[in-house]
Amino acid sequence: MPNDCVFCKIAQGEISADIVAENDSAIAFRDLDPQAPVHLLVIPREHVNSLTDARNPLVLGDLMRLSADAAKREGVAEDGYRTVINTGRNAGQSVNHLHVHVLGGRHMAWPPG
Repeated sequence: MPNDCVFCKIAQGEISADIVAENDSAIAFRDLDPQAPVHLLVIPREHVNSLTDARNPLVLGDLMRLSADAAKREGVAEDGYRTVINTGRNAGQSVNHLHVHVLGGRHMAWPPG
């Protein structure tokens, strides 16, 4: 784990977050700068820089399963929600720890930009 990884610190309980769901290998919590009425971040407990670096299919599966479970818990699964993984600087990844954005509660336009 990099010493300065804020998501690793959240996963280890060193920094508090509004956690809405979790499983053995992932945690879902509310984004501090929400872009939709429901905006969650779902992270693996282990440090993985980005989707490009992800190697464990079980962790990836747990990450996506928890994203769907969290959307259900937040009440956006029925009307629809968007999952987004930004990979790398040009795609908008601002924290170098793999994370899934779960956005819902409003109409999502396409293309996203």
